[in-house]
Amino acid sequence: MLITRYNPSREIQEFRRGFDEFNSFLDNFLSDNSAFSDVNFMPSVNTREGKHAYHVELDLPGIKKEDIHVDIKDNSIVISGERKVREEVNADDYYKIESQYGSFERSFSLPENADVENIHAESKDGVLEVVIPKLNNEEVKPKTIEIK
Repeated sequence: MLITRYNPSREIQEFRRGFDEFNSFLDNFLSDNSAFSDVNFMPSVNTREGKHAYHVELDLPGIKKEDIHVDIKDNSIVISGERKVREEVNADDYYKIESQYGSFERSFSLPENADVENIHAESKDGVLEVVIPKLNNEEVKPKTIEIK
């Protein structure tokens, strides 16, 4: 009979290793299983600043413009929507339906010089572009005030 000394740190390490393996399994399962991965659809976003406006572009393939909402709330722009894609194939020897559903919401803080009244959005070829114009703040030139 082999006698080993009790080592609590070894048990904690084994528990941690098992927990890490379970998390790895769960991540792989959720990313491979479209029934679960589409629930939290997160579109990719590109932002850039131009001379006269800020641009926010979201990749939203297969999403109709009626299912996209752009709102201004608490000095932020909130872009949200829902993806409802259903592909149905009815051939002579098989029948297949694939559905993808998921909602998303992305929010961005508006800069101080954003012209909130003139923000506009356009959806084309699965890409939503939101244009946030800059306010025309002409540089304040030094001015001497005459004392009377």
